[in-house]
Amino acid sequence: MISSNDFRTGVSIELDGSVWKVTEFLHVKPGKGSAFVRTKLKNVQTGNTVEKTFRAGETVPQANLEKKVMQHTYRDGEDLVFMDMETYEEVRMTEDQVGDRVKYLKEEMEVSVVRWNEQILEVELPTSVVLEVTETDPGVKGDTATGGTKPAIVETGAQVMVPLFISIGEKIKVDTRNDSYLGREN
Repeated sequence: MISSNDFRTGVSIELDGSVWKVTEFLHVKPGKGSAFVRTKLKNVQTGNTVEKTFRAGETVPQANLEKKVMQHTYRDGEDLVFMDMETYEEVRMTEDQVGDRVKYLKEEMEVSVVRWNEQILEVELPTSVVLEVTETDPGVKGDTATGGTKPAIVETGAQVMVPLFISIGEKIKVDTRNDSYLGREN
């Protein structure tokens, strides 16, 4: 159990038979009446967000999440196959279970798989990945780092906006949280 006074961004709780993650919280102490905590919660399974108010000190069950490091080994038709790094067991997931971050997933990449009651909730990729540019417009002499951006397709098929001087075959670092270019990789 966790008290509403202990809510922080990222805390997972159980409500109505599903897992909710606190995305925003505000402790309110009105001049008249008792204090309360106003929260914005995101359902981890469906992605829905809801605003909910809790009395100060109210307790709710904390979600017991299990996080395991797994390695993406290969793709089998529509399924993605992951291997548990401790037991070497294989787990199959669909692209829908992995979510939109599947565009940065490459073979032999280690990810964190979050489970709740033996149900896979999400697959967390590293915050940045190094990928090779496979398609982009050619760079022209005089293009500079501050001159603008152009679209580039990386080895996993994802599209990233990169500076004009980036060319095919270069390895770049990409932020998986917001699809942004972080720099060249040496």
